[in-house]
Parts: sequence; structure tokens; C-alpha cells
Amino acid sequence: MIIVHHLENSRSQRILWLLEELDVPYELRAYKRQGSLLAPPELRKIHPLGKAPVIQDGDRTVAESGAIIDYLVTAYGGGRLVPPEGTAERLSYTYWMYYAEGSAMTPLLLKLVFSMLPGRSPFLVKPVVRMIADKTSRSFIDPQIRLHMDFWESALSRNPWFAGEQFSAADIQMSFPLEAATSRATPGPKRPFVAAFLDRIHSRPAYRRALERGGPYAYAE
Repeated sequence: MIIVHHLENSRSQRILWLLEELDVPYELRAYKRQGSLLAPPELRKIHPLGKAPVIQDGDRTVAESGAIIDYLVTAYGGGRLVPPEGTAERLSYTYWMYYAEGSAMTPLLLKLVFSMLPGRSPFLVKPVVRMIADKTSRSFIDPQIRLHMDFWESALSRNPWFAGEQFSAADIQMSFPLEAATSRATPGPKRPFVAAFLDRIHSRPAYRRALERGGPYAYAE
């Protein structure tokens, strides 16, 4: 049976969701974040980087969300959740699968880091650090997040799902950037197509089952 090493409130929630969509049994091993918000050190016994998600399937250990999703749909999908080879939908699918953990996550991670800096700085320099962090967020990070959110809004205005008319694993991969950006973004224009996408994925039975298995997940609000 597949073992999923799952970190609370993290990208590993997507792997639980995918397994529920594929109706593949799995064993869940859950981990809580430390005070640093990092994964606990025992995850390094599973993978040298000590990060989640990681899965074990027999003698195979697979890390990184995109690699895990690719492995699971190839090994257990039976052609489900992936557009046919050689189609425009397959090209879109491939693009969004790579984009989700590449371009999309960079400003979101910067937003998280700069929001944490003031609270982790020595008392005497805290005001200066807060000023620098706030200015960096307002002048660079927030505009980048809004740019990406507008990009998603445009893509979803043309099709209900990222790879076209049919739900695919690319939508599972893209779920975390959209959820994280929506929760962290500064107030701005409404993006009805992004909101509708989130409503659709949050109402899927497999998504709900993954939440029940995985425990609290702040980004599903």
C-alpha cells in the first residue's frame, strides 16, 4: 500500500486529494510543523531534504508534488486525469504542471518569508525590518502576486479547468497556488473565474474526503 508522508497545511494535501480522485488506498502518516513552521526532523529519515510530500510505494520513494502526481497518474490512473498525448490539452496540462511549482510559487513564498521577518528580528531592529519588509511587499511581491492571479483569471475565463474542458491532475497541482494566493493576497479586484474554480474543486467529493483524512487545512476556507 502507498504510504503518504503528509505535513499539515502544506502542498501535500494535493496528494491526498489525487489519491482520493483515483480511488487508490493509502496509509497516511501525518506530521505537524515545528515553531519554525518547518517540517519536523523525522521526515529526513524518509528523504534527505526532510520535506513533504513524500510517498513510498513498495521499494520506491518519490518526493516533490509534480513528480508524485506524475508517478501516481502513470502507475494508477489508467488514462484518467491526463489529456491524450499530442493534443493541445496535453500541452496545456504539461505547462500548468510545471508552472505551479515554478513561476507561481516564487512570489507566494517571498510573501510568506517577508511577512515572518519582523516577528523573528531582534527587538531593536524590528521597526526597520518591518518597514523594509512592508515596502518590499507593497512595491514588488504584491504586484507579482496580482499579476499571476490575473493570469489565472484570464485562463479560467476561457475554460473551466486549466487543461481545457475536462478536470485533470493539472487542476490538483494548481489548487495550492490559487488557494494560497487567495488567502495571502492584498485586497484587489474581484476575480470571479478564480473564485468559481475554487468553489468547484472544494465541492468535489474526493477533495472533501482528502480533507477528512488529512486534518485541518487553512487554505480550504
